Amino acid sequence: MKCFQVLPLGVQAALGRALGALLHALAGSRRHIAATNIALCFPEKPEDERRRLVREHFGWLGRSLLERGLLWFAPPERLRRLIHVEGEVDLAERSERPVMWLVPHFMALDVAGAAVLLFQRRKGVSIYQAQSDPAIDAALRRGRLRLGNAEIFPRDESVKPLIRAIKAGAAFFNLPDMDFGTRDAAFVPFFGVPASTLLAPSRMARALGMVVQPITAEILPGGRGYRVRFHTPWQDFPSDDAVADSAAMNRWIEAEIRADPAQYLWVHRRFKTRPPGEPSLY
Repeated sequence: MKCFQVLPLGVQAALGRALGALLHALAGSRRHIAATNIALCFPEKPEDERRRLVREHFGWLGRSLLERGLLWFAPPERLRRLIHVEGEVDLAERSERPVMWLVPHFMALDVAGAAVLLFQRRKGVSIYQAQSDPAIDAALRRGRLRLGNAEIFPRDESVKPLIRAIKAGAAFFNLPDMDFGTRDAAFVPFFGVPASTLLAPSRMARALGMVVQPITAEILPGGRGYRVRFHTPWQDFPSDDAVADSAAMNRWIEAEIRADPAQYLWVHRRFKTRPPGEPSLY
C-alpha cells in the first residue's frame, strides 16, 4: 500500500477497479451478502440491474481498499489537493456546543476522517473495531492518527474516555449505521426492512447537548479525487424519542444511498440481527 500510493491517482483507480473485479469473482460470501442487501433494499429493481450494481459496488470497494494507502502514507499537501470539501467545514471550530459528525458507511468513509483533520482545527475522536492481528491493528491506528489532533478508542472498551474527550472539547466522528446486535439498539426500518439500529447517537447527543452535523464522502471517477460534504446541522435532532430519531436518521441515510447506491458498504451484513423468531436473511 505504501508503494502503490506514489502512483498517480488515475493509475491507482484503474488498479483498484481491477482488484474489485477480482474480489467480485473470488469473494463469494461477500458477493452473496451484497446481493442480498441490494435485493432487500431495492426490490423494485430488475435482477440484471441489481447484479450490475453489485459488480459496480465491488469496483468501488477495490478502490477504497487500495487507496487506503494514499490516506495512510501520502503527504498531507497531496491529500488537500485531492479532497474537495463542501459546506460548513469549520462548524465544530465555531460551535459553543460539542459537535457530533454523523458519517454513514460509504466507500470514502476514511476520506471523510482525513478531511476533518486536514480542513478544520477541532480535535476529532472516534471509535474503531480493534483488529485481531496486532500488526494490522497497529498499522490501522498509525494510518488514522498520523495527521495528528485525533484519538480513537476501541469499541469493546469503556466509553468513559470518549465521553471525557468530548466534554474536553473534541468533536465526535460517529459511524451510526452498522449492526452491533440488540444492545442499546432498536429495530427500525431501513429501506422498509427492520434493522437493528443504534440508539446511542440520539441518546449521546441529548445527554451532552451536542450539535449533530452529517458528513458524506464520495470517491470521484478516475483521478479526480474525492468529495466530502459537510451538511447543514440537523435542527430537530435529538428529540426526546431516541427510536423516532433513529428512524429519521435511517431515512436520511436511505436518501443519500439512493443518490449514489454503488458506493455504500453493501458487503456488511446490515440485517444480521433479526427480531425474535425471524430467520436469517443471509
